[in-house]
Amino acid sequence: MESVRLLTAMITPYDENLEINYEKAGEIANYLASNGSDGVIVSGTTGESPVLTGEEKLQLLETVKKAAGDKMQVWSGTGSNNTKETIKLSLEAEKLGADGIMLVTPYYNKPSQEGLYQHFKAIASKLSLPVMLYNVPGRTSSNLLPETVAKLVEIDNIVAVKEASGNMDQVSLLKSLIADRAMIYSGDDSLTLPIMALGGQGVVSIASHIIGNEIKEMISLFAAAEVNKATEMHIKLFPIFRGLFIASNPVPLKESLNLLGKEVGNLRLPLTSASDEEREFIKNLLKEHNLL
Repeated sequence: MESVRLLTAMITPYDENLEINYEKAGEIANYLASNGSDGVIVSGTTGESPVLTGEEKLQLLETVKKAAGDKMQVWSGTGSNNTKETIKLSLEAEKLGADGIMLVTPYYNKPSQEGLYQHFKAIASKLSLPVMLYNVPGRTSSNLLPETVAKLVEIDNIVAVKEASGNMDQVSLLKSLIADRAMIYSGDDSLTLPIMALGGQGVVSIASHIIGNEIKEMISLFAAAEVNKATEMHIKLFPIFRGLFIASNPVPLKESLNLLGKEVGNLRLPLTSASDEEREFIKNLLKEHNLL
């Protein structure tokens, strides 16, 4: 994954009946491959994983892999708070040719650090695929601590961490403990540059749906030691990074894509469409950055 710096957490497009539009998913994947993404992760939080069935997740993976798998990596979000079911789904994703899997920290049941360790170890030990851990305590109420990650990356196929705690001290400690044994990806677009400054690899992005080439340029500038230019780009893109979180992800993102004519459909409950005020904010944001 050394060359993979920009991964996109891909949305799941729906038709008017809120069934997955697999043809559109293939189109979106090809669009992302042509606009900066080194890979995509299907069925993550941005892909509305909590409201997708296992069968839908696998068909989405198969569709995207077939559409764009020769142009970029295709990873599958198979994590859940049920270890046995996660193993089952991950094995199916492996059979379908996923390039890797992303495992979110178990939500709701709030395991201990030992529980988190045993959960991820049990899954990784059943697979030959590369594994990315996903720490997002704001959504899961479980914080995967750096000390636990340091133990986990001793497992050969746990190769990366998507860190979305928003805590830069935690990122610093994480890097100091794991060194180069695994790659750290920012889980927040707005923290991509700060995390890369601490030795991070890149980002699992949502903003790359609309400004992928610009994010890729920012990352490339930083990697080439053009720090001032990279910072200028970060400042320029920062309003978009933050603006896409005026409501729960992926509500503003889907609204943005629909305004841009991508026709990705609505959202499944319990998520609902952007409000009139949010829609107006998003429209103005896109216009201000000459995207609309």
